[in-house]
Amino acid sequence: MKPITLPILGLLVLIPFMITLGQVLFKLTSGRLTAQAGTPFYTVAFNPVFLLALAIYGAATLLWIHVLKTVPLAYAYSFMALTFVLVPFVAAIFLKEPLTIKYAMGACLIIAGLFIVQS
Repeated sequence: MKPITLPILGLLVLIPFMITLGQVLFKLTSGRLTAQAGTPFYTVAFNPVFLLALAIYGAATLLWIHVLKTVPLAYAYSFMALTFVLVPFVAAIFLKEPLTIKYAMGACLIIAGLFIVQS
């Protein structure tokens, strides 16, 4: 495997952040649907928050394809584990969802595992 360049490494870290942002926006969209009882589900297609989430996911997908041109999938995909750390953390900050000590322990293990895989 060729050495990973700094821009590619940056994308490998940025993409999970983009996925995390998309997930939080999807959750916000679902909350709006729930708050408006009786609203048809298809109206989500016109929700600006939902459309932003789709745009972010789309951009992340295009960046992912660019990364995969130069990096083996097994190497790159290990960075997706960051979403398991980031999504609950960001949800705690912006959605006031609870974090537990089990989450913290699991997140530490995931990060340690990422370092092991990448070494």
